[in-house]
Amino acid sequence: MDALEMTLLYDFYGELLTERQKMCFELYHDQDLSLAEIAQELKVSRQGVYDNLSRAEAILRNMEEKTGCVRRSLQTRRAVRTILAAVSGLMDSEDASIREQAEQIAAAVRTLEE
Repeated sequence: MDALEMTLLYDFYGELLTERQKMCFELYHDQDLSLAEIAQELKVSRQGVYDNLSRAEAILRNMEEKTGCVRRSLQTRRAVRTILAAVSGLMDSEDASIREQAEQIAAAVRTLEE
């Protein structure tokens, strides 16, 4: 699993982790520290950092497998971009009613981005 994917999982499910797991995750993934650097920072063993990080990543993956929230969010974002691209062509229509409907569709779809 790549770093972006892991960060998305953390954004969605990070609150399920213990404080120690959160610290290890953030230092490793966000601040790009090595296991040894994290161990020194937290005053624990390198193995302790590895165990916390492994458990945290397993929890995040497990939650995604069970709920699929990240997958659905990414699908929604792709669909929003596709719809907005399609509707932008209708906004150039000569017909005012088509332009108005296109603007309504675009406004409704943009609410999904929030």
